[in-house]
Amino acid sequence: MNHTRRLTLGALVGSALLFAAAINGHAEDKKITLGFAQVGAESAWRTANTVSVKQAAKDAGINLKFSDAQQKQENQIKAIRSYIAQKVDVIAFSPVVESGWEPVLTEAKNAKIPVILTDRNIDVKDQSLYVTMIGSDFLEEGRRGGRWLEERYKNDKGPINIVELQGTVGSAPANDRHAGLMEVIKNDPKFKIIASQSGDFTLAGGKQVMEAFAKTYGKQINVVYAHNDDMALGAIQAMEEAGLKPGTDISVVSFDATKGGFEAMIAGKINVDVECSPLLGPQLMTAVKEVVAGKQLPKRITTEETVFPMSVAAQVLPQRKY
Repeated sequence: MNHTRRLTLGALVGSALLFAAAINGHAEDKKITLGFAQVGAESAWRTANTVSVKQAAKDAGINLKFSDAQQKQENQIKAIRSYIAQKVDVIAFSPVVESGWEPVLTEAKNAKIPVILTDRNIDVKDQSLYVTMIGSDFLEEGRRGGRWLEERYKNDKGPINIVELQGTVGSAPANDRHAGLMEVIKNDPKFKIIASQSGDFTLAGGKQVMEAFAKTYGKQINVVYAHNDDMALGAIQAMEEAGLKPGTDISVVSFDATKGGFEAMIAGKINVDVECSPLLGPQLMTAVKEVVAGKQLPKRITTEETVFPMSVAAQVLPQRKY
């Protein structure tokens, strides 16, 4: 009888230990859930960014809830509120514009859900509303485009007439790529921006704006300063249809350094492409894991980037991932 009782007791203890181990294992296996609110799919750059985020989440074993805002701030705010309601572990988003985020991010803060910005920054008084921002230095990108122009036209007395195809109005890259250019050329009177309009970072938008510029200014244009490759490619179509020669008669400065941009450089139609890498997924997932683990992150994590003149395009293109 005692022997039987000992066996039963042993079995119970064993079962309890197994149950505890299973509970503990489940806790360890609990996946981090990340809510990611993407700007949209307005460009080849953004598509590559989305692929990078989705693949990196899969590789890192992170449960990703993904939404596409179709370039509308109200859609992003709805998505963030939805993630708060679902009690995700971390929220990340690439903001459509810089301002207007305080109310929804205060809701996330009150729900104790950390927020990470990717690709674009926001303008908020309370910096504690987000943990970190991962992405490019758009102001420095603009300076790089401006420095290339200074070098290109250093022996030219001018005037050098620039038409600017701006990105989405109010977005960080549009604001900063313009400001970076102005910072470099402001003290050089030969450079003049004769027209500036938003093409919303899209190929169709770039083409439409450039058609209007070509009609108004024609051969007076010396430089097209396009805030991304998609708009530059649209502008190239419009220039060629108007009988203008991009890359020869008109210098084309572009941003992102996508495969499409490289192909246009090889064809002699974009003169320089300032890199802006969309492959932010792995950096984001590392940050998500560190935030959940309670680690302190720097407020700004900048991606390493460079500038590609037309002369290196053919050599570099085979290594491009986007």
